[in-house]
Amino acid sequence: MLPPLTFQPILKRIRWGGRKLGTLLGKPIGPETDYAESWEIADHADGQSIVASGPFAGRTLSSLLQTHRLDLMGSAFTGSQFPLLIKFLDANDWLSLQVHPGDALAKQFDPRENGKTEAWVILDAQPDSQLCSGLKSGVTREQLASALNAGPAAIEECLHIIPVKAGDCVFVPAGTVHALGPGIVLAEVQQQSNLTFRLYDWGRLDAQGKPRPIHVQESLLCTDFLRGPVNPVTTAAVDQQTSMSESLVRCPYFVIRRQTLWSRATFVANDGFRIVLILDGSVSISNEAGNVTARKGETVLVPASSEHFEITPHGSAVLLEVSLP
Repeated sequence: MLPPLTFQPILKRIRWGGRKLGTLLGKPIGPETDYAESWEIADHADGQSIVASGPFAGRTLSSLLQTHRLDLMGSAFTGSQFPLLIKFLDANDWLSLQVHPGDALAKQFDPRENGKTEAWVILDAQPDSQLCSGLKSGVTREQLASALNAGPAAIEECLHIIPVKAGDCVFVPAGTVHALGPGIVLAEVQQQSNLTFRLYDWGRLDAQGKPRPIHVQESLLCTDFLRGPVNPVTTAAVDQQTSMSESLVRCPYFVIRRQTLWSRATFVANDGFRIVLILDGSVSISNEAGNVTARKGETVLVPASSEHFEITPHGSAVLLEVSLP
């Protein structure tokens, strides 16, 4: 049996990043001002998680999947790759306007890749923070293509841009045109994929003074023009005296619940792993094989072999509980 596992964060510097991964979430950033992503749990060619401590310290997630498949994933799992990629993001500037393919198109572009359906849970946002989630109702492929040639004002007329605040959750299925705006720190749960197509990059240049690649035809092919605007999910909290539980997202790729704990809570693994992201406070997480302590900004993988596991908040804590459907 495997104990709860923590991993070394994989930090990604991108021009739209900032410093809040360090100042807000405690990540070990350097002096630079463009820390954009912390990959918390990854099994990808662009980032491979390494166990941070305990008896499996130094092992990659991929190698654990090979040697401890049943303990880690449970009896129902049939894949060869860990299915989810978990991140924290700091958007200090607008990200590019982008879209991700679904599973079938992803394999056409790159047989090693998966589709990319994702969800965002906003941890921190400035009062005027906005993001783009979808197109306005009725926008067609031809209208969007024409707007891309006309420039920023015409493009923005096509986009569903909304204000967001801490606590909001936005579900972004593959095929949704989207972009994060400045002043937002969030947790992201997504399929294990790093396949992104840029529709527009606001005329910016990279560190070498050159535009980043734009993928207009690929993006238009991947876009679901029937989806329309995407708004934050509506949740209903269930108060259980010692905790409060909110169901945020259930889709074919993952399930996300937000848990607010005031005292120790017991969870049943049901032959599947759980990922726990600490959004506020600190906790101890234990199963029959061991325990770990995690604080705000840290992520724990509880293996499927746990018949049950306990989370004990140190005071109170808010966390995301992520599983497969």
